[in-house]
Amino acid sequence: MQDILRHSLKLVLVSALVAGSAFAAPQSQDPPAPAADPAKTPSAQQTQQQTGSQPVQQKDTVTPKNSKEDVEAIGNRSVGKGVNLFSLEREISLGKSLAQEVERSSKMIDDPVVTEYVNRVGQNLVRNSDARVPFTIKVIDSDEVNAFALPGGFFYVNSGLVLRAQEESELAGVMAHEIAHVAARHGTKNATKGEILQWASIPAMIFIPYSMAGYAMYQGLNLAIPLTFLKFSRDAEREADFLGLQYMYKTGYDPNSYVTFFERIQADEKRRPGTIPKVFSTHPPTPDRIENTQKEIARILPAKQEYLVTTSEFDTVKARLRNIMFSRKVTDNAAGKPTLRTKTEQSKKQPTGNDPNSSDDDRPTLKRRPDSQP
Repeated sequence: MQDILRHSLKLVLVSALVAGSAFAAPQSQDPPAPAADPAKTPSAQQTQQQTGSQPVQQKDTVTPKNSKEDVEAIGNRSVGKGVNLFSLEREISLGKSLAQEVERSSKMIDDPVVTEYVNRVGQNLVRNSDARVPFTIKVIDSDEVNAFALPGGFFYVNSGLVLRAQEESELAGVMAHEIAHVAARHGTKNATKGEILQWASIPAMIFIPYSMAGYAMYQGLNLAIPLTFLKFSRDAEREADFLGLQYMYKTGYDPNSYVTFFERIQADEKRRPGTIPKVFSTHPPTPDRIENTQKEIARILPAKQEYLVTTSEFDTVKARLRNIMFSRKVTDNAAGKPTLRTKTEQSKKQPTGNDPNSSDDDRPTLKRRPDSQP
């Protein structure tokens, strides 16, 4: 009975983590930081002209209320504390196993120029974060504007996100938000809640016979658990916004770019309802969220003379990635490429009955071999 309970708890935990937040490869050494292109590192005034968005006015000096508001204390503060049944080692192990499942079911971008660039942008953010685990960053071949990080630092960026961003700082803003989820350990905290809820259901399981009917009933009891992990709570998303802003700021990016990207996604939704990408579907960029982000920029981030907005390398990588995606689509739609026909399509082509006058050349027929005749 104990083995059954232990196995069931494991199934619930894995399903909760997959729904809540994947990927695995040895962690390489951090690549060198990207050199900012002076010609493409505009001031806040230039940023306003480019994006049309009013930059948030920042104070020259700020007075943090606590270490969580102090960007100078990043890496030396207690982010991620709280009830958590997972050690960092167990979190990494779990994230690695989930990452393997993701890579088995996803098409990956393997172009070295694209992957090295995205990894470098991400690793720069990680070095300026509160994360206590190494990160492995890869690119998924998908048009969907999305990025997600699994527990343990296994981080995926969809090609669609890179192509949708207009500046490197916009890409960095979304990546910083996902890095913040890992730094705050939101995934394993959600899984901890799932385990506690599972333990609470054990008394009910004792009275369920371990038969096919009992197992189906047990599965039914578990259906509600993964649904609670389909999205992070509003508090967790708010914390990820709060921390992500600090991480991109500490790395040197303009935090206003995070707001700019939000506003563009919101404008897309107004023009075509239902177009909000999945990365924002669980916690959409509402006016309140945008306003809160602007307030945090003004309150906790002291002004800088210059910010990194974008680089020529970003434009080069984006163009290269666009060509890769276009080439793959052309190849996928190439004439003469083998395709699968459904049974319905075949049945429509084949006449019913044994019609000897059928002209269907694709229909198999039996013929007697000449040498087999008497």
